[in-house]
Amino acid sequence: MSRATASEAPGSAARVVECYGRRVIVETTAGERHAAVLFGKRLQVVCGDRVQVRREAGSDEWQVTVVEPRTTVIARTDNRGRTEPLAANVTLVAIMLAPEPEPDLYMIDRYLAGAEYAGVKGAVLINKADIKGATNLSAAIADEYRRAGYPVVWLSALGGDGLDELRALLRDEVTLLVGQSGVGKSTLCNALVPASIRPTRALSASTGEGTHTTVAATLLPLPGGGELVDSPGVRDFAPAPVSEAMVQTGWPEIRAAAIGCRFNNCLHLREPGCAVQAAVEVGAISARRFEGYRRLVNLLRQLQPSHERPR
Repeated sequence: MSRATASEAPGSAARVVECYGRRVIVETTAGERHAAVLFGKRLQVVCGDRVQVRREAGSDEWQVTVVEPRTTVIARTDNRGRTEPLAANVTLVAIMLAPEPEPDLYMIDRYLAGAEYAGVKGAVLINKADIKGATNLSAAIADEYRRAGYPVVWLSALGGDGLDELRALLRDEVTLLVGQSGVGKSTLCNALVPASIRPTRALSASTGEGTHTTVAATLLPLPGGGELVDSPGVRDFAPAPVSEAMVQTGWPEIRAAAIGCRFNNCLHLREPGCAVQAAVEVGAISARRFEGYRRLVNLLRQLQPSHERPR
Protein backbone atom coordinates (compact mmCIF):
# COMPACT_ATOMS: atom_id res chain seq x y z
CA MET A 1 0.00 0.00 0.00
CA SER A 2 1.22 3.49 -0.78
CA ARG A 3 1.73 5.91 2.08
CA ALA A 4 -0.63 8.80 2.52
CA THR A 5 0.27 11.98 0.71
CA ALA A 6 -0.32 15.60 1.63
CA SER A 7 -2.90 15.85 -1.16
CA GLU A 8 -5.24 13.47 0.68
CA ALA A 9 -6.92 15.78 3.15
CA PRO A 10 -9.55 14.57 5.66
CA GLY A 11 -12.84 13.89 3.87
CA SER A 12 -11.26 12.68 0.61
CA ALA A 13 -13.49 10.78 -1.83
CA ALA A 14 -12.65 7.12 -2.37
CA ARG A 15 -14.12 3.80 -3.38
CA VAL A 16 -14.11 0.44 -1.62
CA VAL A 17 -12.27 -2.04 -3.86
CA GLU A 18 -11.80 -4.88 -1.35
CA CYS A 19 -13.87 -5.65 1.73
CA TYR A 20 -12.92 -7.81 4.72
CA GLY A 21 -15.67 -6.99 7.17
CA ARG A 22 -14.66 -3.85 9.05
CA ARG A 23 -11.32 -3.66 7.26
CA VAL A 24 -11.26 -2.58 3.63
CA ILE A 25 -9.02 -1.43 0.82
CA VAL A 26 -10.02 1.90 -0.68
CA GLU A 27 -8.90 3.63 -3.85
CA THR A 28 -8.84 7.41 -3.88
CA THR A 29 -9.69 9.61 -6.84
CA ALA A 30 -5.93 10.02 -7.33
CA GLY A 31 -5.65 6.26 -7.91
CA GLU A 32 -3.87 5.52 -4.62
CA ARG A 33 -4.86 2.46 -2.56
CA HIS A 34 -4.89 2.38 1.22
CA ALA A 35 -5.91 -0.06 3.92
CA ALA A 36 -8.66 1.49 6.04
CA VAL A 37 -10.97 0.70 8.93
CA LEU A 38 -14.60 1.69 9.43
CA PHE A 39 -15.11 4.60 11.81
CA GLY A 40 -18.11 3.95 14.05
CA LYS A 41 -19.91 0.72 14.88
CA ARG A 42 -22.95 1.47 12.70
CA LEU A 43 -21.02 2.05 9.50
CA GLN A 44 -21.34 -0.78 6.96
CA VAL A 45 -19.70 -0.94 3.55
CA VAL A 46 -19.44 -3.39 0.66
CA CYS A 47 -17.28 -3.60 -2.41
CA GLY A 48 -18.18 -0.82 -4.85
CA ASP A 49 -19.29 1.67 -2.21
CA ARG A 50 -18.29 5.31 -2.71
CA VAL A 51 -17.03 6.66 0.59
CA GLN A 52 -15.27 9.50 2.35
CA VAL A 53 -11.95 8.69 4.02
CA ARG A 54 -9.58 10.54 6.30
CA ARG A 55 -6.20 10.03 7.94
CA GLU A 56 -5.79 11.53 11.36
CA ALA A 57 -2.72 13.68 11.99
CA GLY A 58 0.23 11.68 13.23
CA SER A 59 -1.22 8.32 12.19
CA ASP A 60 -0.77 6.07 9.16
CA GLU A 61 -4.21 4.51 9.63
CA TRP A 62 -6.98 5.55 7.29
CA GLN A 63 -10.64 5.60 8.31
CA VAL A 64 -13.85 5.35 6.31
CA THR A 65 -16.13 8.00 7.81
CA VAL A 66 -19.06 8.32 5.37
CA VAL A 67 -20.80 6.01 2.89
CA GLU A 68 -22.29 7.88 -0.06
CA PRO A 69 -25.83 7.01 -1.27
CA ARG A 70 -25.86 3.87 -3.41
CA THR A 71 -27.33 3.82 -6.92
CA THR A 72 -27.88 0.05 -6.70
CA VAL A 73 -27.26 -2.65 -4.13
CA ILE A 74 -27.33 -6.43 -4.52
CA ALA A 75 -28.31 -8.12 -1.26
CA ARG A 76 -29.07 -11.59 0.03
CA THR A 77 -31.26 -12.91 2.85
CA ASP A 78 -30.21 -15.52 5.40
CA ASN A 79 -32.45 -18.22 6.85
CA ARG A 80 -33.51 -15.87 9.66
CA GLY A 81 -34.75 -13.24 7.25
CA ARG A 82 -31.85 -10.86 7.81
CA THR A 83 -30.65 -8.93 4.76
CA GLU A 84 -26.95 -8.55 3.94
CA PRO A 85 -25.65 -6.33 1.12
CA LEU A 86 -23.11 -7.96 -1.21
CA ALA A 87 -22.04 -5.22 -3.61
CA ALA A 88 -23.01 -1.65 -4.38
CA ASN A 89 -23.26 0.55 -7.47
CA VAL A 90 -23.13 -2.36 -9.94
CA THR A 91 -24.94 -2.27 -13.30
CA LEU A 92 -24.81 -5.97 -14.25
CA VAL A 93 -24.95 -9.28 -12.40
CA ALA A 94 -23.27 -12.12 -14.31
CA ILE A 95 -24.17 -15.56 -12.98
CA MET A 96 -21.59 -18.18 -13.88
CA LEU A 97 -22.36 -21.90 -14.08
CA ALA A 98 -20.64 -25.00 -15.41
CA PRO A 99 -21.52 -28.64 -16.11
CA GLU A 100 -19.30 -29.47 -13.14
CA PRO A 101 -20.20 -28.94 -10.33
CA GLU A 102 -23.83 -29.76 -11.16
CA PRO A 103 -25.59 -26.41 -11.67
CA ASP A 104 -28.30 -25.31 -9.25
CA LEU A 105 -30.63 -23.64 -11.74
CA TYR A 106 -33.09 -22.54 -9.06
CA MET A 107 -30.30 -20.61 -7.33
CA ILE A 108 -29.45 -19.01 -10.67
CA ASP A 109 -33.12 -18.00 -11.02
CA ARG A 110 -32.97 -16.35 -7.60
CA TYR A 111 -29.79 -14.44 -8.50
CA LEU A 112 -31.40 -13.16 -11.69
CA ALA A 113 -34.55 -12.22 -9.78
CA GLY A 114 -32.46 -10.38 -7.17
CA ALA A 115 -30.81 -8.40 -9.95
CA GLU A 116 -34.21 -7.48 -11.40
CA TYR A 117 -35.45 -6.31 -7.99
CA ALA A 118 -32.37 -4.11 -7.65
CA GLY A 119 -32.85 -2.57 -11.09
CA VAL A 120 -29.70 -4.26 -12.40
CA LYS A 121 -29.26 -6.21 -15.64
CA GLY A 122 -28.57 -9.93 -15.56
CA ALA A 123 -26.55 -12.29 -17.76
CA VAL A 124 -25.69 -16.01 -17.71
CA LEU A 125 -22.16 -17.31 -18.34
CA ILE A 126 -21.71 -21.02 -19.12
CA ASN A 127 -18.12 -22.05 -18.40
CA LYS A 128 -16.33 -25.33 -19.14
CA ALA A 129 -18.47 -25.64 -22.26
CA ASP A 130 -15.72 -27.76 -23.79
CA ILE A 131 -16.10 -30.58 -21.23
CA LYS A 132 -16.84 -33.85 -23.02
CA GLY A 133 -20.52 -34.80 -22.84
CA ALA A 134 -21.62 -31.41 -21.50
CA THR A 135 -22.87 -29.91 -24.76
CA ASN A 136 -26.47 -31.10 -24.56
CA LEU A 137 -26.91 -29.99 -20.95
CA SER A 138 -25.33 -26.61 -21.60
CA ALA A 139 -27.40 -26.07 -24.77
CA ALA A 140 -30.66 -26.76 -22.90
CA ILE A 141 -29.71 -24.34 -20.13
CA ALA A 142 -28.64 -21.67 -22.61
CA ASP A 143 -31.90 -21.99 -24.55
CA GLU A 144 -33.98 -21.69 -21.38
CA TYR A 145 -32.36 -18.44 -20.28
CA ARG A 146 -32.25 -16.94 -23.76
CA ARG A 147 -35.99 -17.57 -24.09
CA ALA A 148 -36.46 -15.77 -20.77
CA GLY A 149 -34.69 -12.73 -22.25
CA TYR A 150 -31.17 -12.97 -20.80
CA PRO A 151 -27.89 -12.77 -22.73
CA VAL A 152 -25.97 -16.05 -22.51
CA VAL A 153 -22.24 -16.42 -23.19
CA TRP A 154 -20.53 -19.79 -23.68
CA LEU A 155 -17.00 -19.86 -22.28
CA SER A 156 -13.89 -21.83 -21.76
CA ALA A 157 -12.05 -19.72 -19.21
CA LEU A 158 -8.98 -21.97 -19.56
CA GLY A 159 -9.08 -22.32 -23.34
CA GLY A 160 -10.10 -18.74 -24.09
CA ASP A 161 -13.25 -19.53 -26.05
CA GLY A 162 -15.96 -16.87 -25.75
CA LEU A 163 -13.76 -14.30 -23.99
CA ASP A 164 -14.05 -11.69 -26.75
CA GLU A 165 -17.85 -11.93 -26.64
CA LEU A 166 -17.76 -11.63 -22.86
CA ARG A 167 -15.44 -8.61 -22.94
CA ALA A 168 -17.92 -6.87 -25.25
CA LEU A 169 -20.75 -7.64 -22.81
CA LEU A 170 -18.81 -6.34 -19.80
CA ARG A 171 -17.46 -3.22 -21.44
CA ASP A 172 -18.74 -0.03 -19.72
CA GLU A 173 -20.45 -2.11 -17.01
CA VAL A 174 -19.71 -2.58 -13.32
CA THR A 175 -20.34 -6.31 -13.12
CA LEU A 176 -20.85 -8.49 -10.05
CA LEU A 177 -19.60 -11.99 -10.90
CA VAL A 178 -21.36 -14.68 -8.86
CA GLY A 179 -21.86 -18.43 -8.92
CA GLN A 180 -21.34 -21.72 -7.12
CA SER A 181 -17.91 -22.60 -5.78
CA GLY A 182 -15.88 -24.40 -8.40
CA VAL A 183 -17.47 -23.03 -11.57
CA GLY A 184 -14.28 -21.19 -12.53
CA LYS A 185 -14.80 -17.57 -11.50
CA SER A 186 -11.19 -17.11 -10.39
CA THR A 187 -9.91 -18.73 -13.58
CA LEU A 188 -12.09 -16.36 -15.58
CA CYS A 189 -10.81 -13.34 -13.64
CA ASN A 190 -7.23 -14.43 -14.37
CA ALA A 191 -8.08 -14.65 -18.09
CA LEU A 192 -9.79 -11.26 -18.17
CA VAL A 193 -7.39 -9.47 -15.82
CA PRO A 194 -4.02 -11.30 -15.90
CA ALA A 195 -2.56 -8.89 -13.34
CA SER A 196 -5.10 -10.04 -10.73
CA ILE A 197 -3.73 -13.63 -10.43
CA ARG A 198 -6.64 -15.05 -8.42
CA PRO A 199 -5.91 -18.43 -6.72
CA THR A 200 -7.70 -21.46 -8.19
CA ARG A 201 -8.48 -24.98 -6.95
CA ALA A 202 -9.84 -28.20 -8.40
CA LEU A 203 -13.23 -29.64 -7.43
CA SER A 204 -13.36 -31.81 -4.33
CA ALA A 205 -12.82 -35.44 -5.34
CA SER A 206 -15.19 -36.67 -2.60
CA THR A 207 -18.14 -34.34 -3.17
CA GLY A 208 -17.70 -33.02 -6.70
CA GLU A 209 -18.31 -29.54 -5.31
CA GLY A 210 -16.10 -26.50 -5.46
CA THR A 211 -13.95 -25.18 -2.65
CA HIS A 212 -13.72 -21.50 -1.79
CA THR A 213 -10.68 -19.69 -3.20
CA THR A 214 -11.97 -16.11 -3.15
CA VAL A 215 -12.40 -14.98 0.45
CA ALA A 216 -13.50 -11.38 -0.12
CA ALA A 217 -15.22 -9.39 -2.84
CA THR A 218 -12.68 -7.53 -4.97
CA LEU A 219 -13.18 -4.91 -7.67
CA LEU A 220 -10.99 -5.44 -10.73
CA PRO A 221 -10.64 -2.93 -13.61
CA LEU A 222 -10.98 -4.66 -17.00
CA PRO A 223 -8.29 -3.78 -19.56
CA GLY A 224 -10.88 -3.37 -22.35
CA GLY A 225 -13.21 -1.20 -20.28
CA GLY A 226 -15.59 -1.85 -17.42
CA GLU A 227 -15.03 -3.27 -13.95
CA LEU A 228 -15.58 -6.69 -12.43
CA VAL A 229 -16.44 -7.46 -8.80
CA ASP A 230 -15.23 -11.00 -8.09
CA SER A 231 -17.17 -12.49 -5.17
CA PRO A 232 -16.69 -15.64 -3.07
CA GLY A 233 -18.41 -18.78 -4.33
CA VAL A 234 -21.72 -19.78 -2.75
CA ARG A 235 -23.84 -22.86 -2.24
CA ASP A 236 -27.17 -21.02 -1.96
CA PHE A 237 -28.68 -17.58 -2.42
CA ALA A 238 -31.96 -15.84 -1.64
CA PRO A 239 -32.56 -12.23 -2.68
CA ALA A 240 -33.61 -9.44 -0.35
CA PRO A 241 -37.32 -9.86 0.49
CA VAL A 242 -39.97 -8.24 -1.69
CA SER A 243 -43.75 -8.34 -1.49
CA GLU A 244 -45.60 -11.32 -2.99
CA ALA A 245 -46.91 -9.10 -5.77
CA MET A 246 -43.34 -8.06 -6.61
CA VAL A 247 -41.84 -11.57 -6.82
CA GLN A 248 -43.02 -12.03 -10.41
CA THR A 249 -41.11 -8.92 -11.53
CA GLY A 250 -37.94 -10.99 -11.16
CA TRP A 251 -39.02 -13.18 -14.10
CA PRO A 252 -39.20 -11.14 -17.35
CA GLU A 253 -41.20 -13.81 -19.19
CA ILE A 254 -43.78 -14.04 -16.39
CA ARG A 255 -43.98 -10.27 -16.15
CA ALA A 256 -44.72 -10.04 -19.89
CA ALA A 257 -47.37 -12.79 -19.89
CA ALA A 258 -49.10 -11.44 -16.76
CA ILE A 259 -50.60 -8.61 -18.80
CA GLY A 260 -53.17 -11.13 -20.07
CA CYS A 261 -54.29 -12.38 -16.64
CA ARG A 262 -57.94 -11.90 -15.69
CA PHE A 263 -57.07 -10.31 -12.34
CA ASN A 264 -54.59 -7.48 -11.86
CA ASN A 265 -53.39 -8.98 -8.56
CA CYS A 266 -52.89 -12.50 -9.98
CA LEU A 267 -50.01 -14.36 -8.35
CA HIS A 268 -50.16 -17.14 -11.00
CA LEU A 269 -50.53 -19.89 -8.43
CA ARG A 270 -54.15 -21.06 -8.39
CA GLU A 271 -56.08 -18.10 -9.78
CA PRO A 272 -58.59 -18.63 -12.63
CA GLY A 273 -57.97 -16.95 -15.97
CA CYS A 274 -54.19 -16.88 -15.42
CA ALA A 275 -52.32 -16.17 -18.66
CA VAL A 276 -49.01 -17.20 -17.09
CA GLN A 277 -50.22 -20.69 -16.20
CA ALA A 278 -51.65 -21.00 -19.71
CA ALA A 279 -48.27 -20.03 -21.19
CA VAL A 280 -46.55 -22.66 -19.05
CA GLU A 281 -49.01 -25.34 -20.19
CA VAL A 282 -48.24 -24.72 -23.87
CA GLY A 283 -44.49 -24.41 -23.32
CA ALA A 284 -44.22 -20.67 -24.00
CA ILE A 285 -42.78 -20.28 -20.50
CA SER A 286 -40.34 -22.84 -19.13
CA ALA A 287 -42.06 -25.09 -16.59
CA ARG A 288 -38.82 -25.29 -14.64
CA ARG A 289 -38.44 -21.50 -14.55
CA PHE A 290 -42.06 -21.23 -13.40
CA GLU A 291 -41.31 -23.72 -10.63
CA GLY A 292 -38.40 -21.47 -9.61
CA TYR A 293 -40.84 -18.58 -9.31
CA ARG A 294 -43.20 -20.64 -7.14
CA ARG A 295 -40.33 -21.75 -4.92
CA LEU A 296 -39.27 -18.17 -4.30
CA VAL A 297 -42.83 -17.16 -3.41
CA ASN A 298 -42.92 -19.98 -0.86
CA LEU A 299 -39.45 -19.19 0.46
CA LEU A 300 -40.30 -15.54 1.07
CA ARG A 301 -43.52 -16.58 2.79
CA GLN A 302 -41.50 -18.75 5.17
CA LEU A 303 -39.25 -15.81 5.99
CA GLN A 304 -42.23 -13.64 6.94
CA PRO A 305 -43.27 -13.39 10.60
CA SER A 306 -45.92 -16.03 11.30
CA HIS A 307 -48.70 -13.47 11.81
CA GLU A 308 -48.06 -12.00 8.33
CA ARG A 309 -48.10 -15.28 6.35
CA PRO A 310 -51.08 -15.98 4.01
CA ARG A 311 -53.56 -18.46 5.42
